Amino acid sequence: MAHWIWGLGLAGAIAGVAYRARALSRSGAVAAWVVGTVFFACGGWWATGVLLAFFLPSSLLSALGRSRKAPLILEYAKGNARDWGQVLANGGAAAGVLLAMGKGLIPREWGCLFVTGALAAATADTWATEVGGLALTPRLITTGRRVPRGTSGAISGLGVAASLLGGMWIGGVSALLLRWSPFGGNSLCRGDVLWWVAGLAGLSASLVDSWLGATVQRVYWCPHCEKETERQIHRCGTPTLPLRGWSWCSNDVVNFIATLVGGIMAVTLGG
Repeated sequence: MAHWIWGLGLAGAIAGVAYRARALSRSGAVAAWVVGTVFFACGGWWATGVLLAFFLPSSLLSALGRSRKAPLILEYAKGNARDWGQVLANGGAAAGVLLAMGKGLIPREWGCLFVTGALAAATADTWATEVGGLALTPRLITTGRRVPRGTSGAISGLGVAASLLGGMWIGGVSALLLRWSPFGGNSLCRGDVLWWVAGLAGLSASLVDSWLGATVQRVYWCPHCEKETERQIHRCGTPTLPLRGWSWCSNDVVNFIATLVGGIMAVTLGG
C-alpha cells in the first residue's frame, strides 16, 4: 500500500508540472497520473525512471526546430500537448504488463523486457517524428515516393537514425536502473544486452508504426487546401473527406500497436 501512496504523490506532482508546462493537456495529466502511479507502485524507481527517460527528452525534442515544424503540427490530429489517448497509447501496454508482473502472472524478466521494449518503441517513434520532421526529403515507406514532410507513413534517414538512438537510450537507462532494482537479473543488467535489444525493438516498432500510418491509419483530405491531414476539420475550417485507412484506426491506435510490437520484440530478442 505504501508504494501506491508514494506513487500517487510522485505521479501527481510530475503530471501537474507537465500540465503547467503544457506538455500534457488536462485529460493527459489525469491519464499520466494514473499510468505513473502504476509504474511506481508495480515497478518502483526502475520503471518510473524509464518512463521519465521517455517523457522528458521527448517533450524537449518537441521544441527542436519548432518554427519549421509548426505547419506540420497543424496537420496532426492533436498538438504538442499529449492528451489521455496519447498517454495510454504510449504507456498503457507497459502499465498493463507491470500490473500483471506485480500479481505474479508473468515472469519478472519477461515483464522488464516488455516494459523496456514498449517504452523504447514509444521513444523511437516520438524521436523519429520530432527529429525526422526536420528532414527535407522524406519518402513513403511503402513505395519510396517522395512526399511532403508530415505525411503519415513517411520516413527519412534522419528519422530512422533518431528512432534507433531513442530505443538505445531507453535500453541504456533501463539497464542502469536495473542494477539497483530488485527486478534486475544479471543478464538484464548488462547494458550491452539491453542497448541493442531496445534499439532493435524500438527501430522495428517505429518502422511498423510508419507502415501502418501509410496503409491503415485513417487519413483525410481537405478539398479546399488540397492537402492530406489527420484532422476531420482542417485548420482552414473546411470539413475533410476520408482519403484512406480504417475509420477506427487513429494515430493513437497505431502508436499502441507499435508499443506492443516493441515489447514483444524485446521479450523475443532478450528472453
